[in-house]
This record gives sequence, C-alpha cells and structure tokens, in this order.
Amino acid sequence: MQEDTKVNGHRMKVALVCHSDTLGGAAVVTYRLMNALCAEGVDARMVVFSRLSDDARVLEVSNRVVRGWTFLGERFGIAMANGFSRENLFKVSTASTGVALHRHPWIKEADVVVLNWVNQGMLSLRGVRKLTRMGKPVVWTMHDMWNITGICHHAYECTNYRNECGECRLLASSSPKDLSNKIWRKKKKLYDNSGITFVAVSTWLAECCRRSGLMNGRDVRVIHNAFPVDSFNTRPSAPLSWITLKNCPNIILMGAARLDDPIKGLPYAVEALNYLFDNNPELSRDSVAVFFGDIRDKNALADLRFPHQAIGRINDANTLRNLYACSKVVLSTSLYETLPGTLIEGLAAGCRAVTFGRGGQSDIVDHKVNGYIADYCDAHSVAEGITWALTGEADREAMHEDVRRRFSSKSVATRYIELFKELLHKDKVAENM
Repeated sequence: MQEDTKVNGHRMKVALVCHSDTLGGAAVVTYRLMNALCAEGVDARMVVFSRLSDDARVLEVSNRVVRGWTFLGERFGIAMANGFSRENLFKVSTASTGVALHRHPWIKEADVVVLNWVNQGMLSLRGVRKLTRMGKPVVWTMHDMWNITGICHHAYECTNYRNECGECRLLASSSPKDLSNKIWRKKKKLYDNSGITFVAVSTWLAECCRRSGLMNGRDVRVIHNAFPVDSFNTRPSAPLSWITLKNCPNIILMGAARLDDPIKGLPYAVEALNYLFDNNPELSRDSVAVFFGDIRDKNALADLRFPHQAIGRINDANTLRNLYACSKVVLSTSLYETLPGTLIEGLAAGCRAVTFGRGGQSDIVDHKVNGYIADYCDAHSVAEGITWALTGEADREAMHEDVRRRFSSKSVATRYIELFKELLHKDKVAENM
C-alpha cells in the first residue's frame, strides 16, 4: 500500500534539486530517490544544472549562457584565492554564484524542496536563502562534507571545520581569515536564519555534523541513499567468459569511477593482496582480484603480484550485477567514504565486504557478520579481512535480504515521506497559531 501522500487534496509535490540527473554519485542516488518517491505516490521531479537523460520529470534550470557564467564565476573566485592553482580547484566550492532557482515553476509549485549536490554554479548561498523564504519546507541532503565545512567537499585529516575553518590547506593558506573562513561565516548566518532540515546519508556524516562548529545543534536526520536492491541477484545469470582467470573460484572485486583517485586507497589494496600472495599461496592460487573503473596511472597496478585483471569501466548494469554475483568479496580501501555504493551493491549480490571504517562503512558492514572492517590504513589487517571473507561460509540470500531491509528504494522513500509529512504538519500548525 502506498503512503498517504495527499497535501491539501493533491498529490504531494516534491522538487529535488541537484547539479545533474545522472552524472556523479550524488546525481545517481538523487535520481533513484525521485523514482522511489514516485513509486510511493509522490509527484517528484528534478531540477538540474546539467540534464543528460531524456526523462520528462527532469528539467534544466535557466539557459546555457547563464549556467556557463555562474560556473566560471565561482571557479574564478576560487582560483584568485588559491594562486590560480588547478591542483585543488575542484575540491572546494563557495556557492558564490548560482541561478535564480526560486523563479523556476517546479520550485514554485512544490510542497517541499529537497536540495542535494548543488555546487559549481547551480545554487548560491543567497539563492538558498531565497528558497527558505518561500514559505515551504527546505530539506538539504548532504552527500559529502561541504555543508559542514567552509568550502571543502571533504576535510580529510583537517579539523578546522570544528571551529571556523581558516588556514585552508586546499588554498595553501596560512590566514585564519581566508576564503574558507569567509564562506563559513556566510553559511552560519544562512543556517541560523533558515530553518533548513538537513539529512545525512550516513551515521558517520551525522557525527561529523555534531562536531562541526557550523552544524552542531542543527536539525540533522539520518536517511541512507536508496539502492535498486531487487535488481541484484545472488547467483550469476551467465558465466564470466571474459575474465582471463575464469576458473578461479574466488573473485575479489574492487571498483570505483576512478580507482587510482588518492581517496580510494588503491595502494593499500595492492599491499594487502601482495601480502596474501606471499603468505597464503594456496588461497592466492584459487583467487583473482578484478578491478573495474578508470585508472589514469598506467603503473597503479604494476607492483601487484597477486593474480588480477583490470577490466576498465563497466557501462552495462547487467554485466556489473552478474560480476558481483560471481564474486565472493567486494573490497574497498577508500580512506573516506560517505556511504560507499559498491559495498551495498556487493552485499546485495551476496558478497562479503572488506573495508576500512572511516566513513559510512559502519552503517553497511557488521564486522565479522556480513563483512570485515579492517584497521585504518593497515594493509595487513585488510589481508586478514580478505582471508576471513574467502574462507568462511556466506549466506548470500540473508545478506541480500538485510540490504533490502535497510537500503531498498521503498524503505528509503518511506522515511523521506515521513519527514516531509512531519515538516508540512509543523508548518501548518505554525500558520494556525
């Protein structure tokens, strides 16, 4: 049965705002959320900066010229602050420029506006303030750390966000009153006067909010991203004839959009697999590590002695799901992850997960139950986890059902609808007082 999603006699209208509809992790999960909400009876639509699909429920905002100017304007301001260095240019955002989103008809019609990843010229802080003055609930789903820092999308080891930022390493700045501090102050003024409800996609991110000088004491809920759990099978639908070492019973799978991005921690995976190769040759002989995703550095796997194959980017969803179903282990050595999708996908197919725990992994992996949380930045601990995962018996169906309970589109949509109804009721009560 669908949720009661009527508002004043009509279907609840929700406008989801994101930089894109299909490009990037935040875009993909936002698009999934739109579909999940629609399946539960909500009139959900997306307003985006860059539209790549032909879905009629998705519209671009403004025109190409305006979008170009807002994008370049923000980047130019950051370049001026970092000495025109390209090294960290896209690791930070200032929300100094944006389109006039409050004028968009779908925003005007919406009962609830849900902001997602809105950087790089999509929405300015001033534009967010205008949205909050439209007299409707504004929810902001946080897909990285940008909402809780001055300007960076991930703080890495920096803890300046717990105070007022400043001395930003990504700007190579030694000034406590630099651009990161300036934007931090603007965000605080916005948050103090907006009534925005924030959604963290993992418990780890919510805990970061509580430590943040910007977010401590704000209304922060935890709702995970939705995943198409039922599209994953626990048994392969076809043999993997294209895997070079196809007779190996143990496939260890690791994937990312870009595997050699420093944040993915690929060197730890290489070291862990080499340790297994040197110290457990029998297990290694029956195993193969398969890597999917882009690798820009041709030498990234050059030192890996463990049997392996890099297959590049997989563009066919059915092929990827079949690969998961054929695998025993899904591996992630990412140094930080908000809510790593490959682990959820692997578990949905019945793979045991091996990962570090610095991020949303603990929302996904129950140590030595459905996976192994290795000691942070310890390759030998990762090797122990892989050994545990390969040598134990896994109940693939039970893992699939557990993921469905926690991350299915229906369960996530239901939690969002409950939040929307709560906020709409709160606004109605306030109006009648």
